[in-house]
Amino acid sequence: MHVSESHSSRQRMNLFDSRLLMPAIVSAFKKLHPRTQWRSPVMFVVYIGSILTSLLFIQSLLGKGEASPSFILATAIWLWFTVLFANFAESLAESRSKAQAASLRALKKTVIAKKLATPKHGAAWEEISAGELRKGDVVLVETGDVIPVDGEVIEGIATVDESAITGESAPVIRESGGDFSAVTGGTRVLSDWLVVRIVVNPGEAFIDRMIAMVEGAKRQKTPNEIALTILLIALTIVFLVVTVTLLPMSLFAVETAKLGEPVSVTVLIALLVCLIPTTIGGLLSTIGVAGMSRMMQANVIATSGRAVEAAGDVDVLLLDKTGTITLGNRQASDFMPAPNVSEAQLADAAQLASLADETPEGRSIVVLAKQRFNIREREMEGLHAVFVPFTAQTRMSGVNIGESTILGERAIRKGAADTMKAYVEALGHVFPPEVTRAVEDIARRGSTPLVVVDGDRVMGAVELKDIVKGGIKERFAELRRMGIKTVMITGDNRLTAAAIAAEAGVDDFLAEATPEEKLRLIRSYQAQGRLVAMTGDGTNDAPALAQADVAVAMNSGTQAAKEAGNMVDLDSNPTKLLEIVEIGKQMLMTRGSLTTFSIANDIAKYFAIIPAAFTTTYPQLNLLNVMHLSSPSSAIMSAVIFNALIIVALIPLALKGVKYRAVGAALLLQRNLLIYGLGGVIVPFVGIKLIDMILTGLSFV
Repeated sequence: MHVSESHSSRQRMNLFDSRLLMPAIVSAFKKLHPRTQWRSPVMFVVYIGSILTSLLFIQSLLGKGEASPSFILATAIWLWFTVLFANFAESLAESRSKAQAASLRALKKTVIAKKLATPKHGAAWEEISAGELRKGDVVLVETGDVIPVDGEVIEGIATVDESAITGESAPVIRESGGDFSAVTGGTRVLSDWLVVRIVVNPGEAFIDRMIAMVEGAKRQKTPNEIALTILLIALTIVFLVVTVTLLPMSLFAVETAKLGEPVSVTVLIALLVCLIPTTIGGLLSTIGVAGMSRMMQANVIATSGRAVEAAGDVDVLLLDKTGTITLGNRQASDFMPAPNVSEAQLADAAQLASLADETPEGRSIVVLAKQRFNIREREMEGLHAVFVPFTAQTRMSGVNIGESTILGERAIRKGAADTMKAYVEALGHVFPPEVTRAVEDIARRGSTPLVVVDGDRVMGAVELKDIVKGGIKERFAELRRMGIKTVMITGDNRLTAAAIAAEAGVDDFLAEATPEEKLRLIRSYQAQGRLVAMTGDGTNDAPALAQADVAVAMNSGTQAAKEAGNMVDLDSNPTKLLEIVEIGKQMLMTRGSLTTFSIANDIAKYFAIIPAAFTTTYPQLNLLNVMHLSSPSSAIMSAVIFNALIIVALIPLALKGVKYRAVGAALLLQRNLLIYGLGGVIVPFVGIKLIDMILTGLSFV
């Protein structure tokens, strides 16, 4: 079984896939247990109201009802639907996470491990179950074996298939020492062998943690979620107190005026349920679970909802230069010829010297010469070319052209400036000062110079540039509009760092960065009250990762880095940090939008249910019946039905999230008020009126 397949199916799984719907429906009923309902105080009030109206219906069947049995029954049914729909929304989000976890559980099959008596290849070993391994044990993993448990390579080098974890089919190299020594249980060795020291005890492995992370039912509430819950509880208590006091007021008014009827308990329960923020109360947990699920779909494992939420609040991003801002491979960008040498001549010589060079730098020189001067399709046989590979002794490479030295062999060489200068001077020639100045100019721009020599003639320099990724400058501009500061971290000198920072469009940079400097920088931003996010993969990144508010460790990195981070990127893609921030912000935007909508739609329900509830006690309140609802019972029932259905209508939005937009906080607030605030007022007016018309047409009330 390969999780690469499960991963792809997880990505393709429809929002309302039948594999998710049935478990979610069953779970919605299971969540009717009081202990489960108590976790959401707002919905717990609706739950109690559903029980009370059910009891009032039974009482009405015995001839002691305060209203008609059909009205009480309809109210009770729709209140139960409100609770069930809220449960269903949360269950659907959890089902999606559980489906992701199920594919991971399939990895936890029984594996026989070869436990070594000593950490030496070829030492005696015994076969034991992977479940018996403990932290500190040493195992041998050979070609075709599955790595039994998370560990660290202490000897050997091998290619490993990690598709079961990452979904990527390309094998990776794992070796002892350095930043590529961590291996994950459930992955398979494709060639060679490894000696691995186990770094976790049973139940603590990476797969175990992944399963626990994506299981929405085990999710802890985030600080912002807790704060919002407290606000919703406060609003619920206020409406509860107001609703409770309405009954004695109604009784007193009827007794004093000797006119009308007091409001019924069923109507008061309906009023309370419609006025408290049930929409966001029913979807709040769903939004949090869906945020974790979206992070998992991006192949990022977050240790908690707190980490996802913090990603949405981040306002400083620390980004490594190599692989994140730049491509990481230096590429030829310009030819700078020596005096009396044309650029085309330099390009021709440089390309000849690079035809057998399989490095990214060598291939880029060949491509640049083709693009600039259309130099292609050489007849190498006629040239009698013999390529000279790079060696540590010569520190240069190139090509010899000609049948023999007697006939005048042409030697073309390219290499670092200091190496080529020594080479030219050893031939008894002077290295041109113009080329020296060109080399210095290239270095000042943050690029790498290569000098090309044809025979005894210095042809000039080739500029190798670490190319800034396409579109990265625009993404940084988007982050800037959102109030997020970007800081490039690099080991380059200040001149090089400044040049690349200016080209990439970052706000600031840290040059000649050491682990201590990174840690000091993070603490300085945090001292200003800012939230910092960063990525890392090495043991030297662990202190900074532990200090950062959002720390994304690369799955290909060391165990120390993964333990220090609060997120793990299974794809080991440093640019994923930008996507992580977007997912976090999308979760916060979704929660804010639905909260605005939920509170706003109470206004419309107020105009629908208050006049209907008290028109028999206070006929003057009929003036507030601006929707011209057909009858008091129809108005109340329409509001209750709308209150239940709106949760269903908003489930897709809660699960998918509102569309991410790179805008500032002020514009985002205006947009929320316009779309979800104004929409939250208008939609209930339209919805309740339509439901009232349908109920009246069916003569239901």
